[in-house]
Amino acid sequence: MRTILITGPGGGGRTTVAAATALRAAREGSRTLLLSAERADTPGAVLGTPTGARPVEIEPRLTAWRPDAAAGFRRDLAEFQQRAAGVLDLLGASRLDAEEVTPLPGAEELTFLRALRDAALSERYDLLVVDLPPLPGALALLALPEELRRYLRRLLPPERQAARALRPVLGRLAGVPMPADWLYETAGRWDVELAAVEAVLTDRYTAVRLVAEPTPAAVDALRTARLGLALRGLRTEALVANRVLPDTTPDTWLAGLVAQQRKALREWEGEEECEVHAVPHLGRDPGSPDDLAALAVPAVTGTDRPVEWPVADRIAEDGVLVWHIPLPGAIREELDLIRRGDELVITASAFRRIVSLPSALRRCTVSGAGLREGELRVRFAPDPGLWPAAAR
Repeated sequence: MRTILITGPGGGGRTTVAAATALRAAREGSRTLLLSAERADTPGAVLGTPTGARPVEIEPRLTAWRPDAAAGFRRDLAEFQQRAAGVLDLLGASRLDAEEVTPLPGAEELTFLRALRDAALSERYDLLVVDLPPLPGALALLALPEELRRYLRRLLPPERQAARALRPVLGRLAGVPMPADWLYETAGRWDVELAAVEAVLTDRYTAVRLVAEPTPAAVDALRTARLGLALRGLRTEALVANRVLPDTTPDTWLAGLVAQQRKALREWEGEEECEVHAVPHLGRDPGSPDDLAALAVPAVTGTDRPVEWPVADRIAEDGVLVWHIPLPGAIREELDLIRRGDELVITASAFRRIVSLPSALRRCTVSGAGLREGELRVRFAPDPGLWPAAAR
């Protein structure tokens, strides 16, 4: 199954383009699900059919779904209270009723990621069109599975479960109860669920479609977005310039907007590595499938170009291995690298990612790095103590 993640600056019409993309795919024969993170029923407004917490069929082969974060949070909290009953009783804590529970910050994101996982694992669809929040919220959401998995592994390493027999002794020595089995089991279940979401996001058939009105502010926002997406290893499939005015606009104040749009389009076409598609302004807000079809958004193709971070063997020539990390739009002065054990902390402008080193590079030391033609190249020298071949 293919997955298209759609996002863009706020107010650029990304939900409208997401709905139009899903509609076109469905009418061309693909069983399609439009999954939206919108709180308000914006998808229903443009599709002409209300959408909500349950998947609803818009027309043959097209389904829309807006997950309910509040219901998911109440369900998770009830399960947690049941499993932690012993600890809560020990502390004298009182239970929370479902009626008094409201979602905490982060609950919506986790509920949406779970829905994304369930939809991707379902065999009911050929295409998943995901209407993400606006930038930069979408970038934070896409980073969440990997970051939460790393936190879980650090806080509750799976290998500690092997010491179950020692927990009563350790508890007496420390004077406090040791984590119970259910805590490790819960962490393990969360890790599996987050790994499934991460697998969807990093799949070679997953790509990003950016949507924005061609304005100077959007030019800057998308340049930043490209860097954040590249650092996550996500491929931008297309850039949709939305609400483009016709060239035949009369010589009025609208002529200035047309000139501004044409300038932004030229910049995008000169900078973007992906295809740039112009979607016309209808002169009104879309409110039906026919309106969405009139937008003539680009089709979702079957091609796939996975993002690769290759390691080049330059030992014979230069005595190093070179890790090539594509970071289009990165600025040398805003780049920072830190080696932490078997991980590399990469900071690019406002974005940061901690990545595990490929196995070959774990036996090396960082000998330098450089930014060239939108690509970060990190040089690793083999450690003679860990790489016997280099010592000879």
